[in-house]
Amino acid sequence: MIPAAFDYLAPTSVEEAVAALTQFGDDAKILAGGQSLLPVLRMRLNAPEVIIDLGRIEALRGIREDGDAIVIGAMTPHSVVGKDPLVAEHAALISEAVVHLADVQIRHRGTFGGALAHADPAGDLGAPVLALGAEFVIAGPSGTRSVHADDFFVDLFETAIGEDEILTEIRVPKHTGWGAHYAKFVRVAHQWPIVAIAATVRVEGGTIAEARVGMTNMGSTPLRARSVEEALTGQPPTDEAVRVAAAMAADGTTPPSDLNGDSSYRKHLATVMTRRAVLAAAGA
Repeated sequence: MIPAAFDYLAPTSVEEAVAALTQFGDDAKILAGGQSLLPVLRMRLNAPEVIIDLGRIEALRGIREDGDAIVIGAMTPHSVVGKDPLVAEHAALISEAVVHLADVQIRHRGTFGGALAHADPAGDLGAPVLALGAEFVIAGPSGTRSVHADDFFVDLFETAIGEDEILTEIRVPKHTGWGAHYAKFVRVAHQWPIVAIAATVRVEGGTIAEARVGMTNMGSTPLRARSVEEALTGQPPTDEAVRVAAAMAADGTTPPSDLNGDSSYRKHLATVMTRRAVLAAAGA
């Protein structure tokens, strides 16, 4: 199908984009990489009167180091994030996850911030940034504000970004020296994950000193497996110790049921994939 007619704006600054959002309100949609929005427009599931393209705002692109954090511009393509040495050194879990995201073409066009703002619970980036304790910088008419990852994902396809606000950057605390692994279970290549686990651990003296575990497609938002994290802390990275901790992965989750598997199947998968991801992250 062909999208319904719309007006097109291409601001060159965040301030211009926010002003346009404020002016047009619910009649406007933001275009980042377009990998989620364009199919919706083509199927006429949404028919905005105005499209605001962020592609010309150079300030929203790039990756930099800022003290104890790595800062990723919201309009930075996945392919750039996946190859960046700062991300690989200080936020390896993101590097691990990005290479599993869709295919090469989508990683070239899709943007880091766009995928997170879309907030698909089956998306590959939510669980890693949640596990790493990222902060989201959001710009609006009143200036900028920061929202912690724990508060950013609100519900299915819903985030803390207001109708007149734009996600500008993601600040990821450095996890230098931590092992990381993203374990993704799919039926066919390039599929949305049936279940995926993002695990990063810090091992000291043969013991897991800290662990962070995020879960993909186990609820209406990305989730933290906090009971698993607590159970892993102070344990050796052995198969038995990790298996005991991973058995708690599905506690309190409400995964969906669909053609790829029902809720109970996903809960079982979560325990299996958590064990694999943690062991791989720990180098065991």
